[in-house]
Amino acid sequence: MSTVTAGAGAAPGAGPGASTGRAPAPAPRGRSRRRWWGGQPLGTLFAAPYLVFVLVVFAYPLGFSAYMAFHDYFFTAPGVEVPKPFVGFDNFQAVLTDPQVLASFRNTAVFLVINVPLTVGLALVLASALNAGVRWAAAYRVAYYVPYLTASVSLVGVWMLLFSSNGLVNAVLGPLAPDPSWLANKALAMPTIALYVTWKQLGFYVLLYLAALQNVPRELYESAETDGAGGVQRFLNVTVPGVRSATTLVLVLAIITGTNLFTEPYLLTGGGGPDGASVTPVLLIYQRGIQQQNPDVAAAIGMVLVIVVGLLSLAAQRLNRER
Repeated sequence: MSTVTAGAGAAPGAGPGASTGRAPAPAPRGRSRRRWWGGQPLGTLFAAPYLVFVLVVFAYPLGFSAYMAFHDYFFTAPGVEVPKPFVGFDNFQAVLTDPQVLASFRNTAVFLVINVPLTVGLALVLASALNAGVRWAAAYRVAYYVPYLTASVSLVGVWMLLFSSNGLVNAVLGPLAPDPSWLANKALAMPTIALYVTWKQLGFYVLLYLAALQNVPRELYESAETDGAGGVQRFLNVTVPGVRSATTLVLVLAIITGTNLFTEPYLLTGGGGPDGASVTPVLLIYQRGIQQQNPDVAAAIGMVLVIVVGLLSLAAQRLNRER
């Protein structure tokens, strides 16, 4: 004969509530307060200023832009209150049927087709070469990163001297130089800007890939070499899969940078020239909102741009994940 005691039939490792069948006791009130602050309240306190920054600099302008896009909004003198009626999708209809707005998105598509593959490919190849231990690696890193740190205005001046009609590039090309010249040519203006931005931003992406390459196990390269894989095969089968998460980050950042072009076309081509061949949505937002005093239309362009950037970033993440 045996005597059954409380909890004798409970599974090993089960909690006290499991042996008795009783519902677990409710969490004390102090625990809910700790959950709100997180496991490390001090970390939450340190992150609070950035949260305020995001709310003030990003969330509030985005919400106010959405409000303007759905209203007949215009600037008034301080203290003057005038009605701003709700107009629904009228501003969006005006934007999506405006040939200049559509041309700005086509120009951005041309920029992304040139800039994004060049950025990803060149940054990964250069980072792999630097990670392999080439001579003067530190000097190359500085050389790649200096354009990223230099003010855009000074770099634009150098670029204009190089690609002007009597610049160094045309002097080298001689009779092969395009006429009209690069930045004054409707077919070449946006590709020239794409090359400029690729060169300027390249150092930042090279550093991202260099950091990612440190996490690729050396044993994978040694195993591939033992199996007879050459340098190209090791790059394609070990390096590229090993830095996939960094590639996703580079893709998203390059897309966001490309769709937010303003300084480069504003300075290089005099505000989107020639004949609108290099105008971008952000440049058009400035022209419509500030110069032409149509903030509601400018806000509608901005909302469309936010949706396009979100869809492109999501597609880039999905594409890279499936590979």
